[in-house]
Amino acid sequence: MADTQFDVIVVGGGPGGYVAAIRAAQLGLKAAVVEREHLGGICLNWGCIPTKALLRSSEVSHILHHLDAYGFSAKDISFDLKKVVERSRKVAKQLSGGVAHLLKKNKVTVIDGHGKLAGTQGGLRKLDVTKDGKPVGSYTAKHVILATGARARTLPGMEPDGKTIVTYKEAMVPESMPKSLLVIGSGAIGMEFASFHHDMGCKVTVLEVVDRILPAEDEEISAFAQKQFAKQGMTIKTGVKVSKLEKTSAGAKATIEVGGKAETIEVDKVILAVGIVGNVENIGLEGTKVKVEKTHVVINEWMETGEPGVYAIGDLAGPPWLAHKASHEGVICVERIAGVKGLHPLDVRKIPGCTYCRPQIASVGLSEARAKAAGYEVRVGRFPFVGNGKAIALGEPEGMVKTVFDKKTGELLGAHMIGAEVTELIQGYGVAMTLETTEAELMHTVFPHPTLSEMMHESVLDAYGRAIHF
Repeated sequence: MADTQFDVIVVGGGPGGYVAAIRAAQLGLKAAVVEREHLGGICLNWGCIPTKALLRSSEVSHILHHLDAYGFSAKDISFDLKKVVERSRKVAKQLSGGVAHLLKKNKVTVIDGHGKLAGTQGGLRKLDVTKDGKPVGSYTAKHVILATGARARTLPGMEPDGKTIVTYKEAMVPESMPKSLLVIGSGAIGMEFASFHHDMGCKVTVLEVVDRILPAEDEEISAFAQKQFAKQGMTIKTGVKVSKLEKTSAGAKATIEVGGKAETIEVDKVILAVGIVGNVENIGLEGTKVKVEKTHVVINEWMETGEPGVYAIGDLAGPPWLAHKASHEGVICVERIAGVKGLHPLDVRKIPGCTYCRPQIASVGLSEARAKAAGYEVRVGRFPFVGNGKAIALGEPEGMVKTVFDKKTGELLGAHMIGAEVTELIQGYGVAMTLETTEAELMHTVFPHPTLSEMMHESVLDAYGRAIHF
């Protein structure tokens, strides 16, 4: 008979859930993961990973159409969309299989089905698991970690049909490339899909309700990004209200209001990227002390809910909606359960955010405006890609690095980048913030030449009037 009692059961096998279960097992706890669909969750199967595979293909497309700049020429450049999508799905499948291997290696029990809290039994939390509506079994554990993730938000009157009006999931497996595309929402997901389609030859229009795209980013980075996208040929409209979205015989038609004037936009396809909502339904929260606010489970700094023995991590527990945040929460949560000494709560200000459009965008910490709003007197440094030898050699001279420091203490409060490979660079500032580095240590750090990372050094120097190469 299969084991039914565990120290920790994790509901959801995404980047928060499977990492929590593996760390629990490493700490000697008997752990299980309940997953109803794909190990690796949305991130590995329908998010972070397959989108990067698609964006790699669109990056190749961009390079192929600009070969002359590198001394090459090619004729009759074309792509097979089916193969592009197949490659993306293979990458996702490989990594999902890798997660299954890691769980097996760490002796974590994987239960295939949908988990739901079902009160207590013998002083332990009880979890009922079903598959396709049929009971799989009942399980107990002292601790249950909810990691059920989130799904795309839909708005009234803008419901997706899965073909013409779609969310990220359908957008990842297109059967054909539309000639024209409307993206509603300009956050990370919206801009990644806009960038992919544009570089694959599609005419793209992006709508954003607030006054700038990428509203979570530093204002200067947002403005720089908007100029770059417009320069590439994308149409960007901000401060837009979508009053109507309807299917037509040719595709879809959006009626919008901009500056008090009504306009219509007709396109082949629409991608909705207007945020996400937590998967709080049908997981047994009714009758518990678990509190839900704005579709997310409320937790304290140790991921504990209001119900003893029940925890929540990742997208279910609210922003920032990032896989690496979910993983880190999972680790902290189980280490707290296991009684590991010297733990620190997660400081969300030190979590880097990355957007993989072209140009890439990455940030960590406070924006200049948020730092000032928090009462800091700041010093700000900037360095442009055009002043960096490696960026010019790569043929990627468009971009900038911006750093924000506390004027009184020299503490690095935030860093913001736009340009080639900045998603790989940002962790340098992440390490610096975790180590509570000041401008003095960063100035005395030797950065290798020629690299893009030298701009990180120069931006720090610029904040103190010492930039050498600009």
